[in-house]
Amino acid sequence: MCGIFGAVSVTGAPLKHPECIAQMAATLQHRGPDGERIVGHERARLGARRLAIMDLTTGDQPFQSADGAVWMVCNGEIYNARELRTQATGWGYPFRSHGDIENIVPFYERYGRDAVGRLEGMFGLAIWDDRRQALILARDRAGEKPLFWTTVDGELRFASEIQALLVYPDQLRRLNTEAAHLYQALGYVPAPHTMFERIRKLPPAHLLVADPTRIDVSPYWEPAVAASAPSRLASPAQLRETLLRAVERELMSDVPVGVFTSGGLDSSLLAAAAARVKAGEQIHTYSVKFVERGYDESVFAEAVTHHIRTMHHVVTADDESLGHALEVVTRTLAEPVGDPAILPTYLLADAARAHVKVVLSGEGADELFGGYPTYPGHQAARAYLRLPRLLRRAATALVNRWPTSTGKVTLEFLLKQLVAAAELPALERHLTWFGALGPDTGIVRALACLLAGFPTHDPLNRLLWLDFLTYLPDNLLVKVDRGTMLASIEARAPFLDREVMELVLPAPSALKVRGFTTKAILKEAARGLVPDDVIGRKKRGLSVPVARWLNTGLAPLADRLLAPPRLGGDRVPQLLAEHRAGRANHARKLWPILMAQLWAERWGVRWD
Repeated sequence: MCGIFGAVSVTGAPLKHPECIAQMAATLQHRGPDGERIVGHERARLGARRLAIMDLTTGDQPFQSADGAVWMVCNGEIYNARELRTQATGWGYPFRSHGDIENIVPFYERYGRDAVGRLEGMFGLAIWDDRRQALILARDRAGEKPLFWTTVDGELRFASEIQALLVYPDQLRRLNTEAAHLYQALGYVPAPHTMFERIRKLPPAHLLVADPTRIDVSPYWEPAVAASAPSRLASPAQLRETLLRAVERELMSDVPVGVFTSGGLDSSLLAAAAARVKAGEQIHTYSVKFVERGYDESVFAEAVTHHIRTMHHVVTADDESLGHALEVVTRTLAEPVGDPAILPTYLLADAARAHVKVVLSGEGADELFGGYPTYPGHQAARAYLRLPRLLRRAATALVNRWPTSTGKVTLEFLLKQLVAAAELPALERHLTWFGALGPDTGIVRALACLLAGFPTHDPLNRLLWLDFLTYLPDNLLVKVDRGTMLASIEARAPFLDREVMELVLPAPSALKVRGFTTKAILKEAARGLVPDDVIGRKKRGLSVPVARWLNTGLAPLADRLLAPPRLGGDRVPQLLAEHRAGRANHARKLWPILMAQLWAERWGVRWD
């Protein structure tokens, strides 16, 4: 695991600002505090900041081929490294390391760009082929690891985080208005866009090839093809064994490993699986204790970890610690992260680094198995629409008179969301429930196009697939990657193991959501591994008491940045006034806008 960066000339001219390579490395120190190395010449330079997890003594990057013509850096872990090394050793490749990353070099030498499709793991990687004057960038299938790139005057520059690209004096800090429109609606920016004009995000499962004749971006793995395959998911036992294999693969490490836990199904299952794989070893687990009533679930996490017998750590999240996390996130990251859960994620990671360098996290389970209340919410909306119009109007009026709560996923909040969007078309309704200020027709059409090639016969699965393509990589995985790497630890998501994804993506939604029961087959697979009361608990998720915070500790900041609107227009002060008066809970809408305002202020970006 590390932060990677570099610049290459696609015209053959010398690099214009070679001194900026060291500055790129400095901005990524949090991703790799254990070392730094840069290789190259006047036309191409690349490097890595290292977080030592595998092969602690010989694993320094970049790696080079035996003849020095191929250079490679990779941020991530390759889980099928043992099989790759066995093959490459048979070819006679002279390895200099004992870890997982160097295996990429001989496979590139033999298969070229097709080598990427042979990798199993999470990664953002770069390969420079000096013979061909060609650069390859690639990103893992689910999008666990980030990779950004830009072109300026014949140079292609890349990095694990955007701020490394901003060290160049010729890099414009101009707003990408299309990205801002998407962010305003959704609370995140879908790939390939970023909030900076001309800085792009490589999409998951894609590779970029740049040489003197072209820059080409194309997929090497197609989720639509995986989702269109015949379903092979036959039983909970089959799923359980698949998940156990995934956890065993992702526990690969030469340093201690922990698990982030909430007491919910996903994290409890991971902790139980890790304890089974590492029987006799002490597993560290970490949970957040919120001081806000209704948000704290640490008692459930403690009960589960006591059952599994892990070494459990509780991290307190009060206004002071959350404020510190907010300052770290907004000061360091050159992208607005609209999910407030990045704050407790950072606090967990900051505490965990005293004991471990790697944690397992449950991202991906909700999108693959149908874990969000919005999924059965669509069924509730269809039932609601069968009521006579006058009865619906009466019900809407009654629900909207319910006093507003600032609690976590309350019944009042869910019902108000339901009646507000029930009469919208399914996709628009879904994006309204998941988004920030809500989508317009153009955004709905654009996101619908992402589902081209996916089967059409299962409407609910199409919503799960859309979330897998957008909300997961561009919001949730951003949150967990940046939140953990800011504290210099690595997060891995076993639910996003390729074997798991290709088993679950084509499975019918009836196996995932049954009536108002979410994650149905996953719950069945978890029986015997986690306590029954965990399986029966409703999903709560990791969230922050933003609704109360906007009216108390963050009120001066919100007044300064949200009252004179820039992003979101005149609607934002109105939402803030309603929120302050207690007439509605608009925290989900206001928080992403606040984060965007802080981002623009920190990085000198104008909205006009």
